[in-house]
Amino acid sequence: ETPARFVPRFNFSAGDLLRRVDFNIKGDDLIVFLHIQKTGGTTFGRHLVRNIQLEQPCECRAGQKKCTCHRPGKRETWLFSRFSTGWSCGLHADWTELTNCVPSVVDSKKEVRLRPSRWPLLPVAVPMSLPRQSSSSQGRGVGGRGFSSCPTPLRLLSPGGRNFYYITILRDPVSRYLSEWRHVQRGATWKASLHVCDGRSPTTEELPSCYTGDDWSGCSLQEFMDCPYNLANNRQVRMLSDLSLVGCYNLSVMPEEQRNKVLLDSAKENLKRMAFFGLTEFQRKTQYLFEKTFNMNFISPFTQYNSTRASSVEIDEQTQQRIEALNFLDMELYDYAKDLFLQRYQYMRQKEHQEARRKRQEQRKILRAKQAHLREQGENGS
Repeated sequence: ETPARFVPRFNFSAGDLLRRVDFNIKGDDLIVFLHIQKTGGTTFGRHLVRNIQLEQPCECRAGQKKCTCHRPGKRETWLFSRFSTGWSCGLHADWTELTNCVPSVVDSKKEVRLRPSRWPLLPVAVPMSLPRQSSSSQGRGVGGRGFSSCPTPLRLLSPGGRNFYYITILRDPVSRYLSEWRHVQRGATWKASLHVCDGRSPTTEELPSCYTGDDWSGCSLQEFMDCPYNLANNRQVRMLSDLSLVGCYNLSVMPEEQRNKVLLDSAKENLKRMAFFGLTEFQRKTQYLFEKTFNMNFISPFTQYNSTRASSVEIDEQTQQRIEALNFLDMELYDYAKDLFLQRYQYMRQKEHQEARRKRQEQRKILRAKQAHLREQGENGS
């Protein structure tokens, strides 16, 4: 799973690379899992509810998809995900939906009066060294739009001060696209997804369907690629960006080239400022970085599955290039994400080695002091 030789391409600050979250599972902190289709999110989501060492483990019953993940001594959840709270903000809710929906859903589950809809969620870039309730800036959550320059992990604060730590999993765009095609071919539609943006779902004119009838089962890869409205195209960028910056699903708001740039920049910034993200192609490294970020340990090691439905699809070079062209934004985002991910891994391992070296030096220093003290006692006694 490790590249033969990783050469960084992007310049990231130490704050971008260091990920250590003071996650208070006994307080009000919440991990929010943004689950993008066909990225390996189901496997990772199961790890979160079934494979973490906790004082109070999640309760998972046979035959039930959802588990109960309560804080120790409380009837409140510390995890917002498909396998804990269900699709509470809609099927495969994206960044735009989750950041506007999670606070009110969490409050309603605590049986607290829902906040008025005119109170938006305020993304806040907060230095980890500051008091838990303080914030250094407020803004929309996209680079240059209201964030402070502090390069620390993003936690989103509701007006009530609750901390939301967003996490996600990404996947190689071509593999993800082929996996989605195979899933749709078998009858999946995700038509229950709401795609809410700026308070409403898109109209059928803004988001036409690729098929007539109940589903698109049996569609060929060519048909899948030929639909211009296919949400599989650049899905990862769209689901990680703030769609309100481009007029949601209304393509007439700005020129296509400008729209693409805003979406990609937004997705990169949101991904970089998330508390954690992993890559399906690097399971062990994903496990390591999550454990170091949240100071939580998994019980069993992650497994790297190289044989998937996508890997079983043989495509020629022309089709490969077509898929890459259809997902050109996702391709650029994944290159950026992979670089950041591997730099974070190297940085965290380096920090770990430095800490271990420092501890060994301290132990040797203490041992030498003890030996010197014993020699001195011996000399005095003689």
